[in-house]
Amino acid sequence: MIPVDTVSASQPAVKLSIARRGKRMQVGIIGMGLIGGSMAIDLTAAGHQVIGISRRQSVCDRALARQMVSQASTNISAVADADVIVVCTPIAAIFTTVMALIPHLKAETVLTDVGSVKQPVVAAVASQWPNFVGGHPMAGTAEQGIDAAIPQLFVNRPYVLTPTEQTPPEAVARVIQLVDALGSCLYQCDPASHDQAVAWISHLPAMVSASLISACSSPSPEIQALAQAFASSGFRDTSRVGGGNPELGLMMAQHNRPNLLRSLRQYRQDLDQIIEAIEQQDWSFIEATLSQTQRDRPKFID
Repeated sequence: MIPVDTVSASQPAVKLSIARRGKRMQVGIIGMGLIGGSMAIDLTAAGHQVIGISRRQSVCDRALARQMVSQASTNISAVADADVIVVCTPIAAIFTTVMALIPHLKAETVLTDVGSVKQPVVAAVASQWPNFVGGHPMAGTAEQGIDAAIPQLFVNRPYVLTPTEQTPPEAVARVIQLVDALGSCLYQCDPASHDQAVAWISHLPAMVSASLISACSSPSPEIQALAQAFASSGFRDTSRVGGGNPELGLMMAQHNRPNLLRSLRQYRQDLDQIIEAIEQQDWSFIEATLSQTQRDRPKFID
């Protein structure tokens, strides 16, 4: 195990084992969609007191009806006494949400988020609230909203924390308690490294998958109908992230633009090589490429 307070923000991503469980905490969750709602279910089950915040009273009522939270409110001040507050809003709303929270917080309150881009979020928020720990649970489904929330969504899934050299170790330790309760695999790295890595394995696949779906709309209606009838597990697997929440994909492109562009250009280069090889009937290149990708895939997928 690598203790939390010895992990440098300049190190590459480090997987951490979690060896202790802390005290029961009061946890605020702002935004109770798929991620926030699923988190609320498991943290409540783990014995933490969870207070949910939503802009809509109907969502609060639904969260209470599902017994996901002990309290729910449309008033952000309801989490004023929380030990940890998890901001589960879209990336574009994280900073404004934090600024709305600050007047209600105790100095020792720890804030964290679940955004899929970390560098701009950490830079903006930590300057206003030092007890901020950037977070990104690498889990989800194609569904959205509170009714999509499910138990154990995060079990055995990567959960990345991105503290900087200025992040108080006590704040990191408190967030680790929540990651422990969720049953996730904890990693730590610096925000910039996180954004570069997810550009390849999360943001690029979303754009490639969306492009695949778009390309499949180009044949004639007759061929489209056949393709739709024939589509099975291969198409389902490769198109899933492209058919997900459009707002998430847009946020990826806007907030991780340089890293996403780099990965898209490399993907285009690799695709162009395959096109050229097929045009020239260079089957040895195709075979070598597919053999290499067959060997490489297990490095990314358990």
